[in-house]
Amino acid sequence: MITIGKLATYAGVSTKAIRVYHAKGLLPEPKRDASGYRRYDAQAIIDLTRIITLAQAGVPLARIPAVLSADAATEHIDQIDTELRDRIRQLQQRRIRLQHLDQPERLCLPAEAIDYMERLRAICLSDRHVNAIRDGWILGYAIAPDITRAILPTRTALLSDPEYITVLREYDDAIDWNPDDPRLLQIVDAAALLAEHMTLVSDLPDFDKAPPATLEILTGHQGIDSPAWRRLEELLTQRLTEQGAPRDY
Repeated sequence: MITIGKLATYAGVSTKAIRVYHAKGLLPEPKRDASGYRRYDAQAIIDLTRIITLAQAGVPLARIPAVLSADAATEHIDQIDTELRDRIRQLQQRRIRLQHLDQPERLCLPAEAIDYMERLRAICLSDRHVNAIRDGWILGYAIAPDITRAILPTRTALLSDPEYITVLREYDDAIDWNPDDPRLLQIVDAAALLAEHMTLVSDLPDFDKAPPATLEILTGHQGIDSPAWRRLEELLTQRLTEQGAPRDY
């Protein structure tokens, strides 16, 4: 016969844990001796060991009595095993999401948009330019997923066009330029020439039905306030209007 302290030492738990098991009816509380102390026998060590093993395996305390029942042990163990497998899958998914926190597109965009962003990053644009494009796609899929999905293939195809890549890099270089910089006219010339043979966003089905605010998000640059880009937009709009082409490209 041993004391609760000895029982706790043998089982590798605290006396408080044993009292919790008593309170929940998992471990029978022994009678006290003449001095008022609980005295445990060998069976108590066996029972406590089984309880601890199940608890460490993830079995909720409320379900341990059912598992300890020989008649229902297999059924309950199988059910708990299934629940643990589901829990493990959920934790693995969370772990993957945590690993991708430094790349928001992996959390917010579908696979085809993630592929687009990976190809875009290979062009070596500035981080703020890439992030602005990324945020535009995230917003697009959130507020206008159908139109955004329709636009993506045309944008992806452009990444195989050397002329488009050149214009994209020139825009990137011009972010911090003065809006009166004469080099902007050269970019406008290249962008206008490109627009003559590229698939325009405005050519897509139902484009004219999209709210203006949505189109602004899908064709704009999120989070970048560039006077040079605003001037480029003005000059390019003027040039395309003169050519009879839509501005949303």
